[in-house]
Amino acid sequence: MPNLRGQSYLPERADHCADQENGMTVYDSRSGIEALGPPPLWVCALLGIVMVAAGVAALSDVVFATIISVKLIGLTAIAAGAFEIIHAFWTKGWGGFLWQILLGALYLAFGLVLLTQPASGALILTYFLGALLFASGAIRCVLSFAHWRQNGWMMLISGVFALLAGVLILFGFPTISLWALGFLLGVDLISHGLAWLLYALQSVRRTA
Repeated sequence: MPNLRGQSYLPERADHCADQENGMTVYDSRSGIEALGPPPLWVCALLGIVMVAAGVAALSDVVFATIISVKLIGLTAIAAGAFEIIHAFWTKGWGGFLWQILLGALYLAFGLVLLTQPASGALILTYFLGALLFASGAIRCVLSFAHWRQNGWMMLISGVFALLAGVLILFGFPTISLWALGFLLGVDLISHGLAWLLYALQSVRRTA
């Protein structure tokens, strides 16, 4: 009676020997992140609840949330500026060195303005946000006609809403700057929190 176990094992062993002779090492195709798997459901639910609560708190006092947002952006700009200046000393050539020093100094100055003058920083950021929304809305409206057959009408609706939001922010400037960033922060936190809660709920239904 033939040894089926030995026959099934020999090809695998031969392939393994061939890989060793070729200097190749075979690894599992799954990456480390995929092997970890999704986060536990209680972590998703807790994160969703915390984000929704933070969003509600931000909407309850949008002016305070705007100030906090400006200060956080200022701290981020200062950190980015410090990194650019430190990294400049490892840059070869005077052109790249001076450019990174100048860029880092601009980041630092912008961050210090946001930290020391949060009201003025809110005006600057709100104006920039309005201009960005207006520009992106105009671009999406133009591109929607080029991709009309691929659900371009959805891109058109999105572009129109972005245009309207940009116009409202730019023409409501500067009064809208006192609450626009805090309002957007609250809405963003609530939407992300609801997304995490829905993910946890769907996972529970699939496992039930």
